[in-house]
Amino acid sequence: MKSFLVIGLGHFGQHLVKNLAKFDCEIMIVDKDESRVEEMMGYADSAKIGDCTNIDVLKTFDIPSFDTCFVCMGENFQNSLEITSLLKDCGAKKVITKADMDIQEKFLLKNGADAVIYPDKNMAERYAVRESSEHIFDYISLDSDYSIYEIDVAERWVGKTVKELNFRVSYNLSVLATKSNNKIHPVISGEHRFCADDHLIVLGTLDDVRKATR
Repeated sequence: MKSFLVIGLGHFGQHLVKNLAKFDCEIMIVDKDESRVEEMMGYADSAKIGDCTNIDVLKTFDIPSFDTCFVCMGENFQNSLEITSLLKDCGAKKVITKADMDIQEKFLLKNGADAVIYPDKNMAERYAVRESSEHIFDYISLDSDYSIYEIDVAERWVGKTVKELNFRVSYNLSVLATKSNNKIHPVISGEHRFCADDHLIVLGTLDDVRKATR
């Protein structure tokens, strides 16, 4: 069973805790605001009220025992920076810190963050990709280049198989699955025949997806 420490119970911290609570894991929550802690008590195994910029407070948490420590205090970057550094000083195995701007990532990584997340930026990018194309319905980013996209079936593909279209070579995209009636059906054979009402789940770059769906 994995264990997590979540510091900061603003909107992002609360959503994170609620989603972690859906899985078989232990969660400890911390915030200076007593009302926020009380509100989230039902989702956590333990809770503390305190200022985590104080290393003496952090030392009472047995930091090395957590698999991941989340710092979700994006409203005060200086505090995020200090807490990230102090967590590493206390022996944290992994620290993931929330940021609001790209420039913050550089400083957070230098001060001990193992990863930096941008909730607002990530959602903005996701909606920009979805809404700027009539053919992309959703996507999951894997790295700076590759993502998994949900796209519609082009009219020229209907009735043809993956093998007949030589899909991987022709479009530089890998077909992972189809989606119909909100259900995913893995594509495990080149003999799969495309249907007009299906959506495709493909792996590739945004440029290649846009070229294939033009």
